[in-house]
Amino acid sequence: MASLPADTAALSPRSGRVKSARRLARRVFRAEHRLFLAEGPQAVREALTVPGCVDEVFAVATAAAQHPDIHGAAAAAGVDWHLVDDAALGSLAETVHPQGLVAVCRFLDRPLGDILAHDPRLLAVCADVRDPGNAGTVIRCADAAGAASVVLTGHSVDPYNGKAVRASAGSLFHLPLSLHEDTAEVVRLLQQRAVTVLATDGAGEVDLDDAVDDGLLAGPTAWLFGNEAWGLPRELAALADHRVRIPVHGRAESLNLATAAAVCLYASARAHRGR
Repeated sequence: MASLPADTAALSPRSGRVKSARRLARRVFRAEHRLFLAEGPQAVREALTVPGCVDEVFAVATAAAQHPDIHGAAAAAGVDWHLVDDAALGSLAETVHPQGLVAVCRFLDRPLGDILAHDPRLLAVCADVRDPGNAGTVIRCADAAGAASVVLTGHSVDPYNGKAVRASAGSLFHLPLSLHEDTAEVVRLLQQRAVTVLATDGAGEVDLDDAVDDGLLAGPTAWLFGNEAWGLPRELAALADHRVRIPVHGRAESLNLATAAAVCLYASARAHRGR
């Protein structure tokens, strides 16, 4: 794709393409078309590394000059690059100070069976996680720890929510997601594949430090994280192979979901890689 001519007219908020993309801010339209918006250079850059993920890019005039690598990657992939004015870009972005780029991307989730077929060593399962910032941060932590996938179950937030996409800081495009309504079934499927399921529980019978020292984390592991407010229901925690508590050595009442996920996933990452 050649560079845009200097006199190319910028699309306004009234453009049909802009209007169509703007509808993807609503979950019902995302689900209908299996498309979502990725905002900012980091997200767009990472999205373009996934073949076939990006449908089109909207950019203000300065974006191509500021990010020639992104413009070049879009051109190499044959992705349409639309010049838009500031008002049009602002109508697509959710942040107060947009960074000049928004991409329309295809959904990335895959069936859990496809992920399990590759014998994953580390997964994060989020049950009824409602906050998009937490969901995106867990995806980012899982990516950093080398996990094979993040599975969102029950009534968890839409991972293609704009805030979740931004919180993932590009990691949404690095590891496969899976969405499943039945958390209990996910636990059973994991156990059938000889994956040890560990439920995070403040009153768990296993201390995380002991789990590391005793080799509990050495094999294929899935961490089961519960809702931000009420944690895991007792019946779900009971399905796990073990319930693990994170030791709190100071006076903090507890750790929030994203922090707990980071601690647990990195404990597994260390166990899998040795000293």
